Amino acid sequence: MLGLASLRFAALRSCASATGCGGNTSLADGGRVSFLVPEVDEVDTAPPENVHKWRMVVAYDGTKFKGWQYQPSPPTIQCFLENALIRITKLDRKKLCLVGAGRTDTGVHAWGQVAHFTTPFAYDCLDSVHSAINGLLPPEIRVREISAARPEFHARTSTKSKIYHYKIYNEAIMDPFHNCYAYHSAYKLNPHAMRQAAKHFVGTHDFTSFANAAHNDRERRPIKKITRFDVTEMGPFLQLEVEGTGFLYRQVRNMVALLLQVGKEALPPDIVPVIIAARDRRELARVALSAPPHGLYLMSVNYDEEILKPPEGSPPISFGRTHQLSKCKLTFY
Repeated sequence: MLGLASLRFAALRSCASATGCGGNTSLADGGRVSFLVPEVDEVDTAPPENVHKWRMVVAYDGTKFKGWQYQPSPPTIQCFLENALIRITKLDRKKLCLVGAGRTDTGVHAWGQVAHFTTPFAYDCLDSVHSAINGLLPPEIRVREISAARPEFHARTSTKSKIYHYKIYNEAIMDPFHNCYAYHSAYKLNPHAMRQAAKHFVGTHDFTSFANAAHNDRERRPIKKITRFDVTEMGPFLQLEVEGTGFLYRQVRNMVALLLQVGKEALPPDIVPVIIAARDRRELARVALSAPPHGLYLMSVNYDEEILKPPEGSPPISFGRTHQLSKCKLTFY
């Protein structure tokens, strides 16, 4: 077992403000740090026996990043997480086997992304590891939670459902403080019509009409189940919340795009089953463009309770350290 004392926190703090991920990366203080740049795009191999698996819940502001999936440049969320873990564990990325629950696209945000990684050793306490990881990450990425995971847990394939939010700012003038975090519609939308249209998405359907061509070689399974699709008014915001067993590439943004056209009363609510039945992406393209990514959030990834139970003898879940003042001093320093 690797003791936590072996973590060199002074070295970890030196790269806490890194802003890149491939090759030599500039730091805020003008220094430079060399990151490891693996040659393969993604690690998702089955871990060997006698390894320990760890689950992370990750939040990030996706504005500056090229999505989740690993690539050395421009930077991605997976790239930053892997480089932090490599420095802390002294393992290469093939041994870490970091896998995310979903490959969020460029500019998409997350509050509840889930990932897992593996190590050949165990930890007695996860708080120090948790603190070290967040110390290495840029401020736009934070690990909210770390826990031990069962060997059969898999961040992606064990998923029961996912919940996405899409935020729309529906006023004549955009609030600049939400410019990167909500789509601005200057058209006054009809929430009732959007709710009527959203009901048609609920159920098990072939969503080929709402899927862009993916940039990977995985077999696309277009039949997905949507369990709910809510449209909620929140002051100047409209929040669209959709939960489903899985989503195709850009499916949520394409569904939102059609709802926006319905909300503008350019299309009737019953256009949704017509587009679904066509099973042709070109049919949707005739009436709606894909909604931009900055309004989209991966809010949570849900699993069966049984598979989330940690193995016996595991360290407590880490939700981060709470710091306390030991003597009187200014809290800004």
